[in-house]
Amino acid sequence: MRQECFLVTGCAGFIGRHILRRLLADGHSVRGIDDFSTSDRKTRKELPRNFEFIEGSLCDPEKAAAAISGIDRVIHLASIPSVPRSLENPRESAMSSVIGTVTLLDAAARSGVRRIVQASSSSVYGDSPVLPRIESDSPRPLSPYAAAKLAQEQYASVFAKCRGLDSVSLRYFNVFGPGQNPNGPYAAVVPKFIRLMAGGKRPEIYGDGNQTRDFTHVDDVAAATIGASLVSRPLRGETINIGSGKGRSLNELATCLNEILGTCLEPVYARPRPGDVRNSLADIAKAERLLGYLPSVPFREGLERTVASMFGKKGKSGKFSV
Repeated sequence: MRQECFLVTGCAGFIGRHILRRLLADGHSVRGIDDFSTSDRKTRKELPRNFEFIEGSLCDPEKAAAAISGIDRVIHLASIPSVPRSLENPRESAMSSVIGTVTLLDAAARSGVRRIVQASSSSVYGDSPVLPRIESDSPRPLSPYAAAKLAQEQYASVFAKCRGLDSVSLRYFNVFGPGQNPNGPYAAVVPKFIRLMAGGKRPEIYGDGNQTRDFTHVDDVAAATIGASLVSRPLRGETINIGSGKGRSLNELATCLNEILGTCLEPVYARPRPGDVRNSLADIAKAERLLGYLPSVPFREGLERTVASMFGKKGKSGKFSV
């Protein structure tokens, strides 16, 4: 394999750290940039030392130009990934996802980057009744975050057509796994449930709990993202789903975690939140065809790995000690 020089934006984030470590393990040269707007600055100490790090925002053209200089391929993850947060502060969401992305795309086109792979989101599908979600479906975003992600995709497609910048937007579904932050008002559902239930508290579900999500392990997402950056065929602004191809309800998530943790905690149900999608399920045929992508981490195994990363190994009883 030819060794490449990568830029990973949002490298201190949950997905960014996983991708960073995998690229370095594969022998690539890596530069990362992050402004710690969505991650604790303490995560800087968790990052590997054998890569170049730039602290700053991609909204700053000088920072973006410095980050992109000498780079072959870009994995663009920098964003503020929260539907509720985007509803509270839509301008912040747009600045991070749209202005930062346009600034990066412009710098990448000027410097001759070979390809940029950017993280989009299944939220762009919105409340479409069609399942599974197929890339050809018309987007129906329900939140400023989803609208910003759709704008990112369109800008990448335009830069591919007008500036010759080969790009692909990966529509991540519900990513989870070790290292995901379980704290704070915008915590993702899997680590948040684990933290609450391990502490003997009932998890809160917005709605009846029968809403479904396509939970996808971070190892599969990292493999798909790096694979998309290196695949030999031109991608020309394509959008591609990255999910597990299987839907799980939030009630099923709570039941599975009760079994893993050895708890018996019924969820608390609250009113649905604005911007939340009822059901989500990825059609991953396009990812398989263009990227050779096949998810490898089953749902329960992924949950067990996540719990183990937070609390250690199983005891003799077969349960995790929490």
